[in-house]
This record gives sequence, C-alpha cells and structure tokens, in this order.
Amino acid sequence: MGALNGKVAWVTGAGTGIGQAAAISLASEGATVVLTGRRKAPLEETAATIKKAGGKAVIQAGDMMKSGVVNRIAQAIEKKFGRCDILINNAGLNIGDRSFKKLTPEGIDLVVGANLSSAFYCVTAVLPMMRKQKGGLMIHTSSWAGRWPGLVSGSVYNAAKHGVVAMSHTINMEECVNGIRSCAFCPGEVATPILDKRPVPVSKEDRAKMVQSEDCGDLIRYIACMPAHVVINELVISPTHNRGYIASLNQPHVKV
Repeated sequence: MGALNGKVAWVTGAGTGIGQAAAISLASEGATVVLTGRRKAPLEETAATIKKAGGKAVIQAGDMMKSGVVNRIAQAIEKKFGRCDILINNAGLNIGDRSFKKLTPEGIDLVVGANLSSAFYCVTAVLPMMRKQKGGLMIHTSSWAGRWPGLVSGSVYNAAKHGVVAMSHTINMEECVNGIRSCAFCPGEVATPILDKRPVPVSKEDRAKMVQSEDCGDLIRYIACMPAHVVINELVISPTHNRGYIASLNQPHVKV
C-alpha cells in the first residue's frame, strides 16, 4: 500500500520536467494525480506513463496565468474528488531576452505571470478546500535563483522566484493553525526543457551533470510522505558539479 493512497494531488506544469517527474512519483505512492498544463499532448503522455504503471491520473488542461481557469480547475477537482490534499505548484517559464538591455514590459509580465501570479492563483484556489479538511500540503517549485540572485536566470525570473519563496513562508505563518504545510523547493540547475531558453546553449555533457527531473520528483515524493506534524519549510538542492561555483574558482583572483 502506498503512503499516499486516498490522497488527491494537483500538479501544475505536469507535462514535462519537474512537474512530470513529480506526478509520476506521487502516483507511484498511490495518490490520484490531477495533471495541469497549457498543452494537452504532454499531459496525455504523463497520464499514460502513470496508468501503465498502475497509477491514477486525470487531465485538466489550462493556462495557470489566468485566474479564472485556475479557479475552474480547482472547482472541478472539488466536484470530482471532494478534496485536494497536495498542490505541486510547478508551472513556470523563462524568456531568452532576460537582461536589462533587452527586457521589455511584455517579457516582464510574462515571467512574473507564469512564475509568481500563477502560483498565487493556485494557492488561493485550493486553500478553501484545505481549510475545510484541516490539512494539506503545498510544494512550490522556486529555484536556486529564488534564494541567491544571479545573472544567468535574469532579473525578472530571480525576482519572481524570490517571491515564490516569500509566499510559501507566509502560507506557513498564516495557515499552520489549519494544519496546512508549505514548502519552497529551490533546485539549482536542473536538466529540463527550460534550459532551451538560455541565451547561451547548454551542452549535453553539462546537462548530464545537472540535477535531473527524476531527482526532483523523488524529493517531492519524500516531502509529500512526511507526517502531517512535520513541515519542510524550504529545501535547496544543486548539482555536485556546480557550474556557478566552478566559474568562481576559475577567476584569476581565486586560489584554492
């Protein structure tokens, strides 16, 4: 019997990368997984993988940047299952023109909307269900960039992911009295399709040394299986072969 039997988990950005790996991993523990993303085809692939392994998955496609869509999906979850035990708040994106030299208002709105506003929409949509249940878990995919600003991810992505971390901690501050737990999950470089948006291409060799989506999925499963009296407030992971650290070591003024 899986540790999450009887639980309902809503995973956003479930078609690829961390979201897909999290959905598969949660389903392997017995959770019924609701898969959300903008494109239906990748969600169908995730669902097929889960069902082939004997798990349970349903698809609710939609754009998390639209609050009305988020609320519609949350209402559908409540109508079908009567509950939402776990929210994996994972939808997000980045843009290529991310430096201040190239940044546009449209780019700012897109990155903030996809990474921060969408996360807030999902939180406010599931909170009423979790309050009624007197329990629930939220895991929000932030980033290493949500902890330490850097130039690689761009200023807007940094700011949005810092916002996700702050959001998660304030959920715990307000909702712990309702048995609701929130975790800010902050991975360093992960080999996911978002790397394709990098202004400087990332080689296959470098991607192989990064954290993999399956690593993140396994950690998310671990967090979800913790007992209800324990909250992991924040979790930071990175590749052992940390390219940021290595770049610093290669500076002429650094001697090791």
